[in-house]
Amino acid sequence: MEEKYLICEDSLEGIFTGIYEAYALREGHEHVHIQIGEEENLRLFAHYMHISPDPVKTDKVAETLKRRLGESVYHALCRAAASCHMDKGEAVYKTVVDALTAGSGRRVMENLRNPYVARCFELARFTANEAHLETEFLRFQELAPDEASGQSVLFSRIGPKNNVVPFVMPHFADRLSIENFMIYDENRGLFGVHPAREMWYLVSAGEDFALQELTWSETEERYQELFRAFHKTIGIKSRENKALQRQMCAYRYQDYMVEFEQKG
Repeated sequence: MEEKYLICEDSLEGIFTGIYEAYALREGHEHVHIQIGEEENLRLFAHYMHISPDPVKTDKVAETLKRRLGESVYHALCRAAASCHMDKGEAVYKTVVDALTAGSGRRVMENLRNPYVARCFELARFTANEAHLETEFLRFQELAPDEASGQSVLFSRIGPKNNVVPFVMPHFADRLSIENFMIYDENRGLFGVHPAREMWYLVSAGEDFALQELTWSETEERYQELFRAFHKTIGIKSRENKALQRQMCAYRYQDYMVEFEQKG
């Protein structure tokens, strides 16, 4: 039988729309696959279908998953779909098939004998671990107040491997509910924006956005200098262990932390 590959956008909406279309084919799931983006070498005797993200189809799939599999499994699938690994589309799709069609149901994430479920579990855990670390290592900095309103905004820049902003935002929205803040994922050009006392949302950075044009408030600059001085003087030189420090806080997190910045 001809293999069919549904080529989807690298997003939760793209993957969920692909799952909707895969079920709509009504040809079984053994020979249907979901692929994220194009590949360099096309397969022989395979049919490729390009799928555009559809919010209506995405919502239908999301509601079905939450209703039939529960919130825990649904969130695990969302975390797997946020992974940076390109095999995530197939892993999430075949896990859904195992749950809804093969009958694993709400206990699907326990069926680790299925290689697709095992991979989905691995991807979800990888994303969850990184999101957890970002809530610990993320640093906010106060931008200079807006001239018109006089309001200031807390800004943070991160560079995660996975798309963790949707999972980090609820944590800070709960703890900084009265603050205006933004979290910028520079690897994806994605902002998580939280207006004070309102719901947070995601928005893509425009082409005219320039990180270099941001300026800090005078108070922020003083506190940054104070924090760097504290971080430098609190350590005991004879007990310095760079290897252990790197193990506890990898370089890719240190690059975005104020205390590790080198000022001339």
